[in-house]
Parts: sequence; structure tokens; C-alpha cells
Amino acid sequence: MRRCSPVKNLIIPLCTAMLLSACAGLSHPQPDRVEAVLPVPESQVRVAVLQVIREGGYTLTSGGATGAELSTGLRQETNNPSDWLISARFGISRTHMDIVLSPEGDSATRLAIQVLGEGKDGLFESWQPYDPPLAQSAANQLRLIRNALGLL
Repeated sequence: MRRCSPVKNLIIPLCTAMLLSACAGLSHPQPDRVEAVLPVPESQVRVAVLQVIREGGYTLTSGGATGAELSTGLRQETNNPSDWLISARFGISRTHMDIVLSPEGDSATRLAIQVLGEGKDGLFESWQPYDPPLAQSAANQLRLIRNALGLL
């Protein structure tokens, strides 16, 4: 009867364990989400949110002046036609925001911001979920809204 060498007995289980751990390690990032109660009426918060959305390069796709839920289109990180060289080499990312405003009495507003990020590593790759860049993170969007309201 032929016996396997001790090296082969070690390599086969090691390769199997590495393969199984690599498959189990794949995970998708969770949406970046933040909630806060602002001591300002909903109408003023809505104006500040729309200002931050516009200044951030997003377009409003739903909600608007009266809706409690605001949703933005995708914000491309590079928009210049000559940026295809950079995108092909280093990749590109884009983000999308969902914002929910709900009044908490007459003088306070609950604000929930969720930012979803996508990216790809090259020009011919498919979009994958990524953590949004820090400049477009939910915490930074909340900071910008507070600054627009004058709440420091």
C-alpha cells in the first residue's frame, strides 16, 4: 500500500481551509447611516438639506419641497470627458443619498441620512458596493446641514 508523504497530508487540508475562508470572508459594506434630532423646524431643515444636496453635486430625484423622503441621483466623482484615462487606471466611485425628515413637535426635526457608495476598479469592471468616501459620508452630510443651519 502506498502512503502519502507528510507534506501532502498537510498541504491538502491547508489549501481546503484557505479556500473555504476566502469564500466566507466576502462581505458587502453596510450603508452609511446617521440619525439626529435637530432643534429647528422642519421647513428650515428642508431648505438646508436642499442647499447641501445642490452644493454637493447631487440632483434631487424624488421628494422635493413637500415630501418627507428625499432621494438623490448618483453623484459621479469624475465628470470630465478626459477623466476616462484616470478612471481606466485607478477606478471610479459614485454615491447616492436617501434622506428622511420627520417633525418632532413644532420646533424640532428628526433627520435620517443614508449614503450608498458604489465603485469599480477600472473602465470595463462592473459596479460593486463600496464604503462612500469621507467627503460624501453620512456624518459629513449631517455636519454640512448643521453648518447650513448655523448649529455649531
